[in-house]
Amino acid sequence: MAIKAVQQIMLGSVIKSEADARKVLRKIKAAGYDGIELNGFMIRPIPFIVRILTKFAGMPVGKGGKFDWSTLVKEAGLSVVAIHEDLGTLKREPETVIEEAKSFGTKYVVITGMYRFDYSDEVALYQLAQDLNEVGRQLLQHGIHLLYHNHNCEFRKVTEDKTAYEFLLEHTNPEYVNFEFDSYWVAEAGIDPLMLMQKLGDRLKLYHINDRGTRLKGPSMTPILTSDSMELGYGNMNLTAMVDQVISVGTDAVILETHKNWVDGSPVKSLEISAEFMNKNV
Repeated sequence: MAIKAVQQIMLGSVIKSEADARKVLRKIKAAGYDGIELNGFMIRPIPFIVRILTKFAGMPVGKGGKFDWSTLVKEAGLSVVAIHEDLGTLKREPETVIEEAKSFGTKYVVITGMYRFDYSDEVALYQLAQDLNEVGRQLLQHGIHLLYHNHNCEFRKVTEDKTAYEFLLEHTNPEYVNFEFDSYWVAEAGIDPLMLMQKLGDRLKLYHINDRGTRLKGPSMTPILTSDSMELGYGNMNLTAMVDQVISVGTDAVILETHKNWVDGSPVKSLEISAEFMNKNV
C-alpha cells in the first residue's frame, strides 16, 4: 500500500515557529496522512535571497531552516518519504545529503528540475542525464535512490517527435535514476498524464498528486478561464485512474502538493479536504 504524504512546500506560509510546525504536523497526521516530503532548502538555513526568490515564485519557505525537523516529524508520528534537493548540492557535497537522508530514515532523494537550463538543447540534456546517472550511482552505494521530479519545462521539444522528458527517460539508467511524477504539470503542458505514467511503469517510484480546475461560481466574464490548483476531486483531472495506475506498479508514496488557490487561502484546510480523496482512493 502506498504511503499518503504531504509536500513540505505547502506549509511555508503557515509555519513561523516550531510550535506552529508541531500544530500543523499533528493536523496532517490527524487528517490521515502517513508522511511528509521534506525540502533541503526548508530544513537547513539558506541565503536570504533564496527565501525572497521562492516567496516571489508563490512558494514561501518560511523560517523552518532553524527547526529540529527530525524531532518534529517523529513527534507527529509521520515518516519522511523523500528529501528534495538540487543537482548542484548533490554534486558538490553528496556526503551531506546522504547523511541527511539517513538521519531522516528515507531512501529517496529527489532532484526538482533545473534552473536557467535549456531543455531544448540536446547536448545539455545528454550531459544532464550523465550527471544524474553519476550522482545516482554514488547515492546507491549508500542505499539511497535518486529520483527526478518534473514540472512543465521538461515537455519542450528536443526533436520534432521527442520531448526533453522522453530524452531523460531514455538516457538515464534505471538502476541509478528513476522518477517522481507530477501529473499536474504534465496536464498543464498539454500531455496525457495517464499515458505517460503507463510508459514510466515501475520507474515511477513517487507520485505528486494535485487537481486542476476553477473555483468560479456563476457566470464568467469571458468564455476562457484560467485553471489552477484545486483540492483533490474538485477539479477535472482523472485522479482515480492515475492513482490506480501507480498502485498497480508499486509506487511507494502518493504525495499531495498544491501550489496556491487554497480554499479560504489555507493550505492546512486544503490538505484536510484533499485527505478525503486520499483516504478513499490510496
